[in-house]
Amino acid sequence: MTTKKELSNSIVIENVIQAKLRGKVVYQSSVSATEALKMVFVKPFNDPSGKGYQRPVSSKRCKDFVDYLSTGENALFTPILINAGGNWQFTAYDSLRPSFGRLICKKRGSLMDGQHRLGGIKLYLEETNAFINVPFLAFHYLEDEEEISLFDTINTKAKGIGSSLSRYLKRDSEDLSWVAAQLIIQPDSPFHELGTIVGLRTTSKRVTLQNIYNTLVYLTKQNKLSELSKEKLLRVSLIYFDAIKKLFPDDWGNYKESKLTHIVGINALSIIGSEILPKSLNNESMQIDLKILNSFLYKLEKIDWSIQGEMKYLKGISGSKTLAKELLSLLDEK
Repeated sequence: MTTKKELSNSIVIENVIQAKLRGKVVYQSSVSATEALKMVFVKPFNDPSGKGYQRPVSSKRCKDFVDYLSTGENALFTPILINAGGNWQFTAYDSLRPSFGRLICKKRGSLMDGQHRLGGIKLYLEETNAFINVPFLAFHYLEDEEEISLFDTINTKAKGIGSSLSRYLKRDSEDLSWVAAQLIIQPDSPFHELGTIVGLRTTSKRVTLQNIYNTLVYLTKQNKLSELSKEKLLRVSLIYFDAIKKLFPDDWGNYKESKLTHIVGINALSIIGSEILPKSLNNESMQIDLKILNSFLYKLEKIDWSIQGEMKYLKGISGSKTLAKELLSLLDEK
């Protein structure tokens, strides 16, 4: 991306909408990717003027965007954000449509947001020679301080949607995300009262959708379970965790006093579940035999899940693996 502001020739953009945003004049439209790359420059953080702020471009993030664009027409993306610096001139097509017209870019605009999108688009064009339109939103004029302040806000104040909500949005394309979502949504699920879709924990909802997704990864380590359809995997998961809830009714959901439904406990149960559930599946119907499953689980009924007991210092996945090892040793007892 160039750092030079000057253009050899003006760029003319048709079908532009002029509007106001919080008192600032803005322009909205789209241009070809080739024009988009020509009409902007960046102000690097180490610019001699002292007014720069952009970080060096990450080649990995650009390549990630190339991969995203390669997925096809559903690879939509948001407009790039530009400060025209007062160097773009808008002319309405006629008096009846004063906000719709032609924009003449006499100099490049400062790219405030979209470095990696444009960097990825440039690589994508070099690889495919495809045609892509790039939407943009340009401020007619921002002071240097306003531009830097807005860049800072975009990159520090804006909050991502979080991994849990992201999993939920992918539930129709990822089987484990679908199963995880159903384990929270379905009223008959033991996680229904404990789980949160959006990842916002409360005193009663301590288990996020991402937590359940992760625990399903441990649960499906064995091929026999990973090969199940999402509907059958959901059924198996419901039966398994419901059996655990019935075995330890006073511990299930008792977050303050018991480790059972802490993530360390749930993941440990999924790790051992990957061992005992395949042994409880009927090879023909692929249904869980509750008698076989309970014969395993009953060996755990004397476990002390107390938060102040032997599990007090177990945390993280290392704690889950340690706990799972102890539980598996109990299952091996005759």
